[in-house]
Amino acid sequence: MRRVVAALALGLAALPGCGLGAGEQRGGDGATLRVTRDFGRTLLSASREPELREDATAMRLLRSRVRVTTRFGGRFVQAIDGVSGKGASGFADWFFYVNGIEASVGAAEYELSPGDVVQWDYRNWRVTMDVRAIVGAFPEPFVHGTEGKRRPVRVECTDGAGGPCRTVKERLRGAGVPATGSSLGASGTRNVIRVVVAPFFRARELPSARLLEQGPRRSGVFARFRSGGRRLELLDAQGDVVRTAGRGAGLVAALMPREEELVWVVTGTDAGGVARAAAAFEAGALRDAFAVAAPVGGAEKLPLEEPG
Repeated sequence: MRRVVAALALGLAALPGCGLGAGEQRGGDGATLRVTRDFGRTLLSASREPELREDATAMRLLRSRVRVTTRFGGRFVQAIDGVSGKGASGFADWFFYVNGIEASVGAAEYELSPGDVVQWDYRNWRVTMDVRAIVGAFPEPFVHGTEGKRRPVRVECTDGAGGPCRTVKERLRGAGVPATGSSLGASGTRNVIRVVVAPFFRARELPSARLLEQGPRRSGVFARFRSGGRRLELLDAQGDVVRTAGRGAGLVAALMPREEELVWVVTGTDAGGVARAAAAFEAGALRDAFAVAAPVGGAEKLPLEEPG
């Protein structure tokens, strides 16, 4: 339960009530709150705080916009606007992310920075509670970084990924993100956001990308590459295979193999799949999603819905 405690522990004793507090206003962008369920598939509410004060926290933002109830002495968010967690017996609870990164401290302790995007998601964690990074805040964390610190961005491409590589770089530049380019597997992986653009049979040369062969318990992504990267299994929230995609299937996912290492993977079963993944590397396709598959039929949020 370590990551559930880290994500949901709130320490409400520090809260005087609703609102964002009485500290001095800070310059720059405000903050965005998005409340979703089922791995970002359904948007429940969205709002924006135009200005942050010095003592603004993720919990203050949440309480200022929605109805919140807690349990265990205020240490866990039990319900948001009436949608209630089920705890260990029901395997469904609330988790929160800031700029697409799972919070490592409680919401009452998480101090917001200008531009932050906070997403609370109600999801099933029977298969895994350990989903450390998601793609749904794009263009965050590229624009404002994490915990108020903007990280350098490095796009790593293979020789055969010219078009998709250009697409990814153009999307980042369009969001105001200066990104350097390098070959696949360049040294220096910590404190930088890496964007790997390559077919998976090449991307899997990187230890971090190979997590995508091991399923959601290890990667946090409800998809799994097989056959050396030539097949992509798309999973439901129970970890079962709903569909297997072959030629032309792409995937956009965020991985956090260890602290301070953040890798986005824009990949696919072949060159066509990488091109489809690169086309999905934009806010409209990624918004609120944990990860996005880009098969021939169009982009889809993962996990897929369970068969009816």
